[in-house]
Amino acid sequence: MAMQFYTSPEQIMRDRSEFARKNISRGRNTVVLSYEGGVLFVAENLSNALHKISELYDRIGFAAVGRYNEFENLRTAGVKMADLRGFSYDRRDVKARPLAQAYAQTLGAIFTEQTKPFEVEICVAGVNDRPEDDELYRLTYDGSINDEPGYLVMGGQADRLTTVLKEGHRFDMDLNESFRLALKTLETVGGDNGESRSIGEERLEVAVLERERPGRVFRRISGAALRALLPDTGDDSDGKDSAGDKPKKTDDSSSKTSKSKKPDDSSK
Repeated sequence: MAMQFYTSPEQIMRDRSEFARKNISRGRNTVVLSYEGGVLFVAENLSNALHKISELYDRIGFAAVGRYNEFENLRTAGVKMADLRGFSYDRRDVKARPLAQAYAQTLGAIFTEQTKPFEVEICVAGVNDRPEDDELYRLTYDGSINDEPGYLVMGGQADRLTTVLKEGHRFDMDLNESFRLALKTLETVGGDNGESRSIGEERLEVAVLERERPGRVFRRISGAALRALLPDTGDDSDGKDSAGDKPKKTDDSSSKTSKSKKPDDSSK
């Protein structure tokens, strides 16, 4: 008969937490923040098909980092729950808080009852009439739920990025200011030797919950709309080109004067 080794519950939970944190920290970051016009989601994502940012219901959004198949299952369950509640009662009765609480119960049960916890960190965001009233709930792998104060960062080195986001965040920012702050936050880490870097359009996934929009307020920002938000890096090159045009004008003027002199010489 084989002898079974004893492992204390504290050690089991510690190992599960370390396993989940280590794998979540490898994921690329996601930033969520409230601004004057709604709630902004900005994530670094190399895939155009596997979304880290999605819609849960009319005025509720979802963002995640970690294993795609796991947080996609959570997103699908959240959509079904919100749709059922809206159909049974009223669409206005679907709020972000009950969905976040349901996610917390699910993640907590998986963490304690199953051998492997979910390697995910998710955000449930709801837009309201004022930026100060927006709901941003951050849920971790063990079912812990936190009500964030208008902004949050998920993924690796989240504490360092949160410091950058906190210093620049204001509720009265417009979309351009909010996006540039989120992009600056994402670019803070990931370069050589832990330095900052540059993230291009092809690596970004951006969406908003628009505060003043009626009905379903979730909207993705891509293509020309996203390029319009990116910082303009072509000012210097344009200046050089315009400066280079000036000598051409002087050449044209000199050629004109030379041509005007020819009739005088011929008359002599």
